[in-house]
Amino acid sequence: MSTHDTPHVQELITLKTIAETLNESNALIPMLDVVIGKLLELTGLTTGWLFLVEEPGTHEFVAGRNLPPALRRENNEPMRCGSCWCLERYDDGRLKNAVNILNCKRLDNAVRYQWGETEGITHHATVPLRSGNRRFGVLNVAAPGKLHFSKEELALLESVAYQIGSAIERMRLYAAEQRRADMFARLGEYSGALGAYASQAVNRAELTKQVMSLIGRYFDWPAAALLEPAGNAVTLRALYSGGQTTLPHAQFPLAETARARFRKEAGSTDPLRAEDAQRLADHLAEEGWIPSVTRAVAVPLAVAGDSANGLLLVAYNPYRDSYRADLEVIEALAEHIGLTLQRFRLEENRRELARMDERNRLARDLHDSVSQTLFSLVMMSKGVGGMLAGEPNGPNSLLQDTIHDIQSLSQSALKEMRELIMQLRPPGLEEGLMTGLKQYGERLKLHVHSHISGIQELPRTVEEALWRIGQEALNNVSKHADTKEVTIALSLQNHEVELRIEDRGRGITRQRLNELTRHSVGLSSMRERAESLGGQFRLYSTYREGTIIEVQLPLVGKLTGNEGGNE
Repeated sequence: MSTHDTPHVQELITLKTIAETLNESNALIPMLDVVIGKLLELTGLTTGWLFLVEEPGTHEFVAGRNLPPALRRENNEPMRCGSCWCLERYDDGRLKNAVNILNCKRLDNAVRYQWGETEGITHHATVPLRSGNRRFGVLNVAAPGKLHFSKEELALLESVAYQIGSAIERMRLYAAEQRRADMFARLGEYSGALGAYASQAVNRAELTKQVMSLIGRYFDWPAAALLEPAGNAVTLRALYSGGQTTLPHAQFPLAETARARFRKEAGSTDPLRAEDAQRLADHLAEEGWIPSVTRAVAVPLAVAGDSANGLLLVAYNPYRDSYRADLEVIEALAEHIGLTLQRFRLEENRRELARMDERNRLARDLHDSVSQTLFSLVMMSKGVGGMLAGEPNGPNSLLQDTIHDIQSLSQSALKEMRELIMQLRPPGLEEGLMTGLKQYGERLKLHVHSHISGIQELPRTVEEALWRIGQEALNNVSKHADTKEVTIALSLQNHEVELRIEDRGRGITRQRLNELTRHSVGLSSMRERAESLGGQFRLYSTYREGTIIEVQLPLVGKLTGNEGGNE
């Protein structure tokens, strides 16, 4: 072989050795360090380092061999902080091929700020790492006193860099597939655990809390949240962050772009736009609910035949391409959570219908049997008392007292029976929900102003839920608002009903409202009644300005097994 062929043979040996080294491991960072060492050994260069770049403006120093002391100081601080000319050219797209860097900014700074010895290295070659159209970072190589790299040297470095880029792509695909397999295995375990808990759950709040707790147990995301859009705001229903699960029920404004998305695509299962999801995560971080994260995904919980538009928000700091599978898992997770909550809600509705049927049956039986018997007993005791009073020889005092006691006891029992029947079957609803609430408020000495819009027959579960929520709200006004004026507004539409109860009383301070949100049995009861029917409960209050309670309940697709109407 001629000496003319020797450089080309050396190039082939270099490329072969690098290829073999790259195929020896699937551990990315150790592999890159070994490859740089092999490259320096084969080319006669002395120093090399490599940056990985995920997004413009960011870089990660991942490997370096024989760096001069000035660049190794304080655990490679000069390599980990700040940008340089080669990375700036890479970020703005000017670094397309291997080039000579006439002066290295990091080395210049080392001399200027006297960081230490540079060992005669002033220049280096910079090579972009890529595979096809994908770019991964830059490789730098240098030697003391070497001021220029020939075209042949740069061509060899480009070939090596392409091999490294292809290996990085392969390893990331492998890592992504490994993570995908692991994540879907965790999803299966999560589904089994949630299904087992849902079959025994007592109420929706506890089930929602368990939904988030299990996310923390089976997945490695730092934060996740269940959000519910409500007009121009978002309600934070449940949260997992820092190893803790909470049910905050906090509200905050919703960005206009996200509001438009919800209005336009209600019921869609497609994820929110990345910027909208990140905006939601940033707001939660600003409020201290979750740590700051670099990426967030928000997926609706809507399922077929269900118009619920809650969101599952997952926030995390992605580590390269191994997180490609996360979005697939989050979408599947959101669908599973949506189905679980829907099944639980429908089962609650079924049980509530059964309870209502039983209560109505019992009320009818008591009215038709026991109540009628007691009424007859009252009448008979009155008749006997009248007959004794008309006796010609005068009334038998002892007997008359006994009859009087029977009459009193039977009247008392009849009164208690009627009250029991009324509790089993709510009074006032025979004339309609609004009339019943108005009369109830007036019995509490409130001045009730009522407004109703729309004509719609309400299912009995919806009507009773609104009745109970309205009762609790009016009781709160009577006890705590320090006002007698209250407004009740009922809006009936084809697909939903909204009840709004408003007073202009003393209102609630923010601190007190947070305490009540977490600990008030009355507020929890109202919220649970609304949510059990797939609805929303909201409370707004400003100190010294008043309080507003809003309840929205769906009328379509939520109440299976209910023909509607009242008995």
